[in-house]
Amino acid sequence: MKGRFRRDWPLLVMVAPGVLLLGVFHYLPVLGNMVAFQDYNPYHGDSALAALIGSPFIGFENFRILFSDPAFWDAVWNTLSITAFQLVFFFPLPILLALVLNSVMSKRLRGFVQTVVYLPHFFSWVLVVTFFVQMLGGAGLLSQELRDAGIDPPEIMSNPDTFIVLVTGEAVWKDVGWGAIVFLAALSTVDGHLYEAAAVDGAGRWRRLWHITLPGLRPVIVLLLILRLGDALSVGFEQFLLQRDAVGRQAAEVLDTFIYHQSIVTGDYGLGAAAGLFKAAVGLLLILLANRLAHALGEQGVYQRS
Repeated sequence: MKGRFRRDWPLLVMVAPGVLLLGVFHYLPVLGNMVAFQDYNPYHGDSALAALIGSPFIGFENFRILFSDPAFWDAVWNTLSITAFQLVFFFPLPILLALVLNSVMSKRLRGFVQTVVYLPHFFSWVLVVTFFVQMLGGAGLLSQELRDAGIDPPEIMSNPDTFIVLVTGEAVWKDVGWGAIVFLAALSTVDGHLYEAAAVDGAGRWRRLWHITLPGLRPVIVLLLILRLGDALSVGFEQFLLQRDAVGRQAAEVLDTFIYHQSIVTGDYGLGAAAGLFKAAVGLLLILLANRLAHALGEQGVYQRS
């Protein structure tokens, strides 16, 4: 043991800041889940710890109130609907983009396209929503061009019926390029001799794609799909908060914004913590189920079976 420590101490020192950061900002706040079982009063005592210890314990009362609130179930339904829609119409797009970029022979063209599609990832949601408002809003460029042509412009940014399509389009524009990076890295590990051998055997481009490229991507696809399912109740916060007033609560209220309004805006911290704990428990359950399914299909998943 001492010999391993003497050998590996530079690695331990290098990883120590990351472990400290993870502990302080991820594991230590787990203690705050006690609030979900309390009638929490942040002004009880002269510190946050005193408020946490001094607030009365009420058991599962916050969960009873939460589960009897129709607004909570509306937020859950909106969240799951958006997640399912994005799994179908957003999740495959980074894979397709990676395949297209991988087939581009010119390095200069590939670098230019990658720069263009990666750039929106670094924009804040405030900037992204503002861009879409300027392009698709009632006073935006598209509406002005349609009015000049004598056509009544449709409501895009304020239509609750098409809000799910709008937020998915915003997410695609912002993150499809960034999501393709992982798949491009996976494609770089596929042995090029396999393509050469398949071409010699007469396999065309589509057969090489189906029998070589996609099997090479399958472990990464399964892993990211498991992680996305585990994060099914987290579809974003800023994006929906910024557009909530434009389309209404019924369309734009997701679990993250529900928790924000219940805990921060109204001050009912116990109810907000209960909703957050419910979200975390469901996410953990989905990861375990998806990982077991991955093992049944012969994939490694997030962790290996013991």
